[in-house]
Amino acid sequence: MWDLDRDARCEIDKAGTDPQTGQTKRGANVTDIGAAQIRRLEGADAALYREIRLEALQKNPEAFGSTLEWESAQPLSWFEAAIGRASIFGAFLNGRLIGIAGFSVREGSKQAHKGLLWAMYVRDLARGSGVGKMLVTAVLDHARGRVEMVQLTVVSENEAAHRLYSAMGFVEYGYEKHGLKHDGRYYDEFLMVKFLDEGSN
Repeated sequence: MWDLDRDARCEIDKAGTDPQTGQTKRGANVTDIGAAQIRRLEGADAALYREIRLEALQKNPEAFGSTLEWESAQPLSWFEAAIGRASIFGAFLNGRLIGIAGFSVREGSKQAHKGLLWAMYVRDLARGSGVGKMLVTAVLDHARGRVEMVQLTVVSENEAAHRLYSAMGFVEYGYEKHGLKHDGRYYDEFLMVKFLDEGSN
């Protein structure tokens, strides 16, 4: 069973540096993403997905429900199967996978109207470039016609991510105190939702 990072949470850096959304302060190393392409990952992308996923778990362990130790022990076929079981979108630049975002639908007929945005991560070279916005847009476009709403969670200290999601129509509907615990420290999380039928918002 593959990990959806505790109910398929959206994995966000706790400290406001926002490796996932690309909304950090623009710096000299920000990549020009004019040629970046967003597409859904396929089984053939398993090695690239494994590489970026383990990088995310190594660099921001406090932001993920899974662990580097556990996922690094999994064979490549595990990552290929993960891609096959969910909708995982990747941002590609010159053949390199520079960002990912996952989408899944809640299980069970009573929750099948709800989707989850999870596993967001953008590599250093693309932070501040808008790649995060592109990935979220791709997830929302994919979700329309499949679910009525998309939910996510974001660590409360990550103000940049919170601003991005708010700007894209997500609203808070809850607050989970001590939602994550890493190395003895607790991290609170905002629960956010975007209703795809804006009339329901």
